[in-house]
Parts: sequence; C-alpha cells; structure tokens
Amino acid sequence: MKLVGKAVLVTGASRGLGQALMATFARRGARVVGVSRHAGEMEAAAAALREEGLDVHALAYDVGDKESIYPLVGAATALVGPIDVLVNNASTLGPTPLPLLLDTACEDLGRVLEVNVVGPFRLTKAVAGSMAVRGQGLVLNISSDAAVSAYPRWGAYSVSKIALEHLGRIWAAELEGTGVRFLNVDPGEMDTRMYRDAVPGADYAQLQRPEGVAARLVTMMEGRAESLPSGTRLEAAKLEAA
Repeated sequence: MKLVGKAVLVTGASRGLGQALMATFARRGARVVGVSRHAGEMEAAAAALREEGLDVHALAYDVGDKESIYPLVGAATALVGPIDVLVNNASTLGPTPLPLLLDTACEDLGRVLEVNVVGPFRLTKAVAGSMAVRGQGLVLNISSDAAVSAYPRWGAYSVSKIALEHLGRIWAAELEGTGVRFLNVDPGEMDTRMYRDAVPGADYAQLQRPEGVAARLVTMMEGRAESLPSGTRLEAAKLEAA
C-alpha cells in the first residue's frame, strides 16, 4: 500500500501510540489528521510535525460523543480529502485503579464501550461508504492482548477490545469485494500513559516504545497489508522491524 498522498485519520493521536502513528504516517508521505479530546495536546503534537514540513492537522473531538462523529469526518475530509485509512486507536480504560467487575458501575462500562466500540463503529460507518464507492480503503482497529486473555480487573476494557475485533471481522465479511479492508492489531505492552495508569509501579523500561510499534505497523501496511485477508488479527511483536 503506497502511503504517499493518502488521507489518514488517526484517533487518540495526542499521545502514545496514536501520536507515534500520526508521525510515522506523515513521515512516509501521507496527509494526516489527528483527533483527540485534548485540544491543547493534539495541536502541540501536530504543530511539532508541521515544523518538519509535514502535512498534519489537529482536530479536537470526543469519539465517544455521537454528535461529534459527522462533524469530525466532515472537518477531516475538508482538510485532506476523502479518508483512505482510518485508524481506530482512541481508547479509555474506565476508572483507575482498575476495579473488579463486581465493583464496576454500569455507567463506567457504558462509557468504555461508547469510546472503544461504538465510536469506532460510528466512524467506520461514516467513512466506509465513500471508501467502497472509490473501491479502496483500510480500517485499522487497535486492539489488545486483553481481547483474548481474561485479566482480572481489566473487564470493561477487555470486553470492549474483543467486541472491536469482532466488529472488524463482521465489517470485513459484509464489505468483502468492495476494496475496503479491515485489520485488527494487538500492539503489545507499551510505555504509555494509559499503561502507567493501569499498572502503576511496573518496570516501564522493559516495555516497547510506541514509536517502534508504530514503525512496525506502518511498514506492514506498506509492504503486505493488501496481501492479508481482510479481518486478520495481527500481533505487532511478530511483525518485522522497520
């Protein structure tokens, strides 16, 4: 997949893996829009890349807010054109310290699902039709090993990630033959603010850096994304280094 000139939308792009993906896509020649709830952080991240002469834009929206989705997509399209690549990266853990399911409020579970599953569903729905008309497009869902392993206290997040993955597989089945493709990616454990919030006091020096994971994912997209069956689940740790 040639990324030069492609229009890429990355959610949760103000920090962590989202920020690293935004930078990596831009440095490979894509026109990138980063989205985050955190307006100041998002603009600062995009501005640093624009200083490198890269085509990067910042938008402040909450993907968990239904009323934000079409304004978000409209603004992104106005900046870079119809979206070629959508990266559903924005996520929330819910309250920390992470509670047991018995102690998880229904409202907290609802918020996690709204951001981590319903938001990506709405965004995909908003861009996939245009992708299908043009006969091309890629939706990359950022998942987790929590989608396949039952970790105590990670209940809300885990449920949201397995739901996101299966959503991607169903999209892939329903849009087979249209040129719109879906991949689910487990990036592995990274030294991010989210991980530090979830696992305080861990040995963060042993974790992957988001920049390295982003380089692996984007290199995979450039080299073999189109040869993989739509709906495939990938683990970043098993991908070749950039």
